[in-house]
Order: sequence, then structure tokens, then C-alpha cells
Amino acid sequence: MKNVRITLPDGGQIEMEQGSTVMDAVARIGPGLGKAALAAKIDGAQVDLDHRLDGDASLEVLTFSNPEGREVYWHSTTHLMAQATKELYPEAQLTIGPPIEEGFYYDFDMPEPFTTDDLERIEGRMVELSQADMPIRRRELSREDARALFNERGESYKVEMIDDLAEDEVISIYEQGDFIDLCRGPHIPSTGKIKAFKLLSVAAAYWHGDENNQSLQRIYGVSYPRRKDLDEYLERRAEAERRDHRKLGRQLGLFMFHPYAPASPFFFPKGARVYNALTDYVRELYNRYGYDEVITPLIYEAGLWKTSGHYEHFWDEMFTINADDREYAPKPMNCPSHCLMYAAGHHSYRDLPIRYADFARLHRHERSGVTAGLMRVRSFSQDDAHIFCRPDQIRDEVDDFMTMLREAYTTLGFEDTVIHLSTRSAKRAGSDELWDQAEETLARVLDSLGVDYEVAPGEAAFYGPKVDFFVKDALQRPWQLGTCQLDFNMPELFDLEYITESGKPARPVMIHRAILGSLERFLGVYIEHCAGAFPTWLAPVQVVVIGISEHQADYVRGVARRLEDAGIRVETDVRNEKVGYKIREAETKKIPFMAIAGAREMAAGDVSVRRHGMGDQGNMPVEGLIGEIEEEIARIVRSDRTVQAAD
Repeated sequence: MKNVRITLPDGGQIEMEQGSTVMDAVARIGPGLGKAALAAKIDGAQVDLDHRLDGDASLEVLTFSNPEGREVYWHSTTHLMAQATKELYPEAQLTIGPPIEEGFYYDFDMPEPFTTDDLERIEGRMVELSQADMPIRRRELSREDARALFNERGESYKVEMIDDLAEDEVISIYEQGDFIDLCRGPHIPSTGKIKAFKLLSVAAAYWHGDENNQSLQRIYGVSYPRRKDLDEYLERRAEAERRDHRKLGRQLGLFMFHPYAPASPFFFPKGARVYNALTDYVRELYNRYGYDEVITPLIYEAGLWKTSGHYEHFWDEMFTINADDREYAPKPMNCPSHCLMYAAGHHSYRDLPIRYADFARLHRHERSGVTAGLMRVRSFSQDDAHIFCRPDQIRDEVDDFMTMLREAYTTLGFEDTVIHLSTRSAKRAGSDELWDQAEETLARVLDSLGVDYEVAPGEAAFYGPKVDFFVKDALQRPWQLGTCQLDFNMPELFDLEYITESGKPARPVMIHRAILGSLERFLGVYIEHCAGAFPTWLAPVQVVVIGISEHQADYVRGVARRLEDAGIRVETDVRNEKVGYKIREAETKKIPFMAIAGAREMAAGDVSVRRHGMGDQGNMPVEGLIGEIEEEIARIVRSDRTVQAAD
């Protein structure tokens, strides 16, 4: 028997007897690795640990410490959950059970919905199956044998999945005890490696995500190799639930939803104040960075969307209107309308760049199964802008945008930004030559600016490659907010031109960019980031003036007027309630400042100041309180501008 050479990630090599398993190689690498190993990659392809080594190859061991290893672990746990469910509820039909960003789910076709008691029973059976430490084995079958196997077991969804597989696809199943599932794998070696898990919730789902298909029951769960890690996750999850923007939105009176306008938020006055404060801040940035705001129509005839390519690729995802025997649609994005505005004029090379900013309402026909509070809605606005520039201006425009974006994120309290360069996807407009040019240009610009970035293949926009900006919130969850997209296609589709210095026509380049993205989604992210305790400059109510008794009512109203005259958002509380109750309520509302006035304060002409979460700050004149608030806002919102001016 000859030996095979195995190359490790660090460049080291080991020799193994041909036919040895991956696990044999793992044992050679180091005794401690065998316990942590979950699966492996041979020449970049994921395999089980009992996979046999037939030739020279590269080997990477997957453990729970890397993302692919966690996916294998969670995928194996979803099989464990499915096995427990089938044993307890034989009438449940299996559909799909993938790992997700943190945990897993499995969809079942069940006559009756699962209850909390059902989840506890399933979880208890999972403990028993884990302790049994059953081997998990892969087996490949012919298409006919696989269909016969799942037909015999009454698993019609699995038969449908087999029929949907490509003709040349290898069909594999995984077995553990009496449980069998159709799966590509890989999986962990045995159920005993699954140590700590929790079933979290049950929700409705649809087969293939289509509400016209069969309704299913989706069970969510999570698992970890150590109980300590599971407990830490559950605490993070509990904190995330406390910060849920939907709950805080109701509690703070910011927004609501109604069935008459599905997935389209209504903003109450306090929510509108926050919304407008954000747009005012972005407008102030636009004034300094040379953007011109435009106003564009909401509804367009289908011809626009045919020119832009959205009719062919996205018409089913748009709301549509038939009027005067013609097709129309409310716009889901601003870029085609900005192309019309650019095309309406004659531009020389001296006119560029032209920067159009637009806060217009946008509408997308998001399916009901994917909408989630403010995070994914059907009606929204973006801090959207499009830059038409010459090719030699791309670098400076991207640089200026990133400077503006960093300033905004610093103001908002986001410190760490991760950047992805997203390259072409299968669903795209334009030729490969234009995509080559756009991707090479954008990568060259980022490199010249010294930007650290990761490449995200297949994640580009429909019309061009993009740079996506991810921030981490207070719970260390990543959120994609800003984007900068380089588009050579839309100027081509709309036949946009400018006159060069030599007098010849040329195509401008179009840059699509946003700092916050959807303002609705950003608010959902930001509410959870700050747990509803907005910084003073953004808070819907910045000060509540509280009277200790009814005798101070007129004085309280006078203090409030002085604060309002200074441009401060203020409320009064002169109810006949105990002052402690009023303070606790103001804390619950997360109002940054409380100005409390009793007989002593009224006589002295000052107020007793409290800060949310910080307690008593002592007495001060009203003008002193105004100065403190103005100084705090200036320090946070204007700090980057001051540094920039000093430079």
C-alpha cells in the first residue's frame, strides 16, 4: 500500500497510508485535535472525518472555533432534533433543516402546531439520543433507490427534493440509529459530540418560502460544545430581546404597524422627531460635502423599468399599477429617476461630478414571511445619492464618501467598521467586459486608499460591484449599513454622456452610495444598539421638566418655554403624582435630562438636574442646563468637523 502526502494549512506535510481516514490524519497532527475535530476540508471540499484519503491532498480540520465548523455542528444538531421529533411525533413529515447564522432550524409538516410543552419533550429526547452516542454515517444511493427509500418512509417532501436535484448530482443520506435524512453533509462523527443545546422557539413557515405552498412548523434551536458557551449565548439572546426595537418602539411611542398597510411603519410624533433629526444630520453632511438634494416622482411607467433592466429581473418584486391601459410601478430605488434628470441636461467635463441626493419614499413588495419590524419593510426612505463623474474622479469621490461615512459612524457611536468588496452575482445587468472594468477599478481604488477589505463573491448589486460597510452594535452583532456601488452599466443603458476636453462624447461613471441605507432599518438597528436610550442630539424628548407639586406648574411651563426657545425638545410633567413616580417614568422613557422644580428651585430660579441612568447632577440655572445640552451636542455632532477644519 503506497503512502499519500497531506499538506496542512501552515504548509507542513504528513504522510499517511493510502486509504487512511481523515480522522487518522487528525490523530497524527496532534492528540488534542481529535476531540475538537468536527469535519474537514480536502482540497477545499468539505468531508466527514471518516472520509478516506486516496491521493495527495490539502487538509484543513474544521472545529467549532471556525464558521464552517460551527455550521457542521449546528447542521448535525438539527438532524438530532429531527430524529427526536420523528420518534415522538411520527406523523411529522421532514422537509429541510439548515444551519443559520447562529444556530439552526428544521421545518416540519405537522397536523397541529407545536407547543412549548412539545419543545420541552423534544429537547428531553435529544438529551437521550446525545447520550446514546450513535455513530453518524454517510451512504450514497442511486436516484431510484433514494426515491424508493423515502417513499417507503412516507417522506414525500424528500422525494420532491430528490426529483429537483440535477441529473449528475451525487445523492447521499445520513443515518443515525433508525433515523435517515437526505443530506449532502458533512456531519460530525456521532451524536455524543453534541453536548449543550436549547430549542428556542417555533414559528410558521412555508414550503420553499412561498405563502401559496403548504404551511409548515419551524423549530429554531442552538447548540454548543460547552454548557458555559450555551449559557452565555442565552444571556446575549435575552439581552437582545430586551433591546428588541419592536418592543421598545411601542414602549417609547415611536412607531406602529397596521394590517391596512402591511410592513409599512407609521411614525408617531416622537418617532418622526428621531427620523427627521437623522435626515437633518445627513442633509448637513450633504451641504458640507457638495451634494444637491432633488425631489423625484414616486410612480413611473413601465418603460423606465424596461430601460433600467428592473422590469425583466425584478417586476415580480415591485408593486404594480394598471392605469389608462398602461403598466406603472412605484419606484423601489431612485437611481433610474436620477439618470433621467442627468439625461435632461447637456454636461461638459467641467460640470462633473454631479451629486444628486434623494430622500424619496420607496416601495418594494417584500413577501410577508420575510418582513420583520423596521428591519425589512415595504415602505421606506434611504439617505440615497448618486454621483455622476468622470473615470479620473472615481478615486476622489470614493475617498470623500468614505470620509463622510466615517464621520457619521463616529457621531453615531459605531467604532469598528468591516469593509467587504462584493463582486458580480449570477443575476446582473451588462456585459462581462463592463463588470471586469468596474471590479478592477473599484479594487484598485480601495488598494490605492490603503483600505483593508474582504472580498464577498456573488454579493454585488444588480448593476455593479460594491463596497459594503458593516458595523457592530452593542451586542457585537454585525449590520451592513453603508454601501458604495460602482456602476458602468446604467449610464450605458440610459445613453448618458458628457463632453470631454477634446470635444468628444464620453460615458460618465455612476456611483450609488448610502451611509445609513434604509432609514427605517437603520432606526431598528440603532434602537437595539442603544436600547432605546438615544444620545441627547437624537432623542425625541431631550428634557422633561417635572414639577414637585401643582404650585410649580407655571414655573415649570416657563422653564420649558426657555428650553424650547433654545431649540431643545422638551416635555413637562405637572401631574398630581409623587415626584419619585415621575422620575421613574422619565427613566422608563429614557429621556436624557430631567429638570426638577420644587419650591426651593422656583425661589432660586434654577432646576435640579438628573441624567438618565446617572442620577442627580445637582442644581443649576436654566441657562446653565441649556449650555450643557448645547455643549454636549456640539461635542458629539460637530467633533469630526472641528478636527477636519484643524487639519
